[in-house]
Amino acid sequence: MADHPQQTVIGPDTHIKGDMTFENTARLLGSFEGRNAAKGELQIADSAVCRAAVEAGKVSIDGQVEGNVTARDRVELSAKARMKGDLITTKLVVMEGATFTGHVTVGPDATKNAKPMDLDIRTEVKPMGGGAPKVEVKPGEPLKR
Repeated sequence: MADHPQQTVIGPDTHIKGDMTFENTARLLGSFEGRNAAKGELQIADSAVCRAAVEAGKVSIDGQVEGNVTARDRVELSAKARMKGDLITTKLVVMEGATFTGHVTVGPDATKNAKPMDLDIRTEVKPMGGGAPKVEVKPGEPLKR
């Protein structure tokens, strides 16, 4: 019997606010707000909402992400993906139909100069035009309400 990497699933009725870390793979079906640091892969399902600063090996987005994403290996945006924030990654795959608003830094050296997440990073959610929330990540500043 082959070894399968362990996967954490955050169910569709689950809403988490805070910091999340994991070693292998996490699949988000519900909603998460805060900070996410991982060695493995973060999968954001089509029904999921992730309002967070994300740092992981690989990030696969089928749902909604509002926040900056740094991936050491790759970021994949499916046709259903909705992303607002900046991306830093070695490889980027964007399927036709994906929505992305932000800046992109991509290439083999892109993550070498990226700062690791600071423990004091706070996520601020502000309404933008059209009522859509915008997430700003600011190191060292308290969360503003």
